Amino acid sequence: MSFDVAMASPTILDSIVDTIEPRNETLPFAEPVRQRLAKAGIDLSKGYPYRPSVPLYLQDVYKIRSEERLYEDASARADKSKKNLLSAATTVTDLTTHIGTEIEGLQLKHLTPEQRDELALLIAERSVVFFRNQDLTPQQQKELGEWFGKVEVHPQAPQVPGIPGVTVIWPDLFTLERPADFRRPGGASNWHSDLVHERQPAGITHLHNDTVPPTGGDTLWASGYSAYEKLSPEFRKIIDGKYAVYRSAHPYLDRENPSAGSKYIEHTHPLVRVHPATGWKALWVNRSMTVRIVGLDKAESDVILNHLYDVYEKNVDIQVCFKWTPGTSALLDNRITIHNASWDYGGRYPRHGTRVTSLAEVPYYDPNAPSRRQALAVG
Repeated sequence: MSFDVAMASPTILDSIVDTIEPRNETLPFAEPVRQRLAKAGIDLSKGYPYRPSVPLYLQDVYKIRSEERLYEDASARADKSKKNLLSAATTVTDLTTHIGTEIEGLQLKHLTPEQRDELALLIAERSVVFFRNQDLTPQQQKELGEWFGKVEVHPQAPQVPGIPGVTVIWPDLFTLERPADFRRPGGASNWHSDLVHERQPAGITHLHNDTVPPTGGDTLWASGYSAYEKLSPEFRKIIDGKYAVYRSAHPYLDRENPSAGSKYIEHTHPLVRVHPATGWKALWVNRSMTVRIVGLDKAESDVILNHLYDVYEKNVDIQVCFKWTPGTSALLDNRITIHNASWDYGGRYPRHGTRVTSLAEVPYYDPNAPSRRQALAVG
């Protein structure tokens, strides 16, 4: 279980220096998980998953990735026709008009450098791309993530032992830490985008599910390109160029005032950002971790943000709902999407996967950038 800094007493705080010691969990898991990890040579003798040393203080977490990193989007190297990737597939299916593509007949572990770059471009255009029946080890998943950018090593999330940067996605474990029921679903059952609080937030995230429920457990994605385009031209003028504060999902303590309770990592980024590969504008907010719009009173900010959340979450024509099967990978771009994992199976069946997230550029806004529909001359 994770350590809840908000519940820490002064006595506990006095006894902790800077981190909570690492440990391994011992929760039993489904046989397909064991088989995949054993095939990959993962040492399970000390338990699973591995919990890293958790930084306790806010000041220490800010230092982890405080310097700007050089970033080159892999799609900048891609052939714009994506001929190497698409011609090698047996089937390419756009799942909806605005978001989501499924590719069949390819193994991600065998992609050439040219195909990887073209995949990055396809993800930038279609927001999320799916591959079923993948024979993929956590090591291979991380290696592909490193192609797309610096792989994030989360300071609190459970990891595959011996492979920093490969996060374990396991709702059964999460519900031990935060009890869930029908009225308060577990897992990642809220609209969000990964790591928005980073100085250089997440680009491509690769989710691989090796074990899924036979019924339910679908994941929804919504398009940030289309959410922006749903707004009236006059309303776009209100939010274009505005900045918002984005916070971390996990809390920490202020070393200077630990008794003040939970504090979060915060960074300021544009509400509307431009994807470097496509040059298109996208709405970039999420209900879970967007705190406030800079320069507005709270009441004003709340009204605008709540409207933006509703536009993103309630327009079903700009969303894709994906039914997982064992061994499926989803590669999504956090710069242009939000997602929500349904917990309708209620923990009755096991679900397990691994996640690798590649960090991208410092978000930016360009007033001269078009929307997607403008760029493609749609409508």
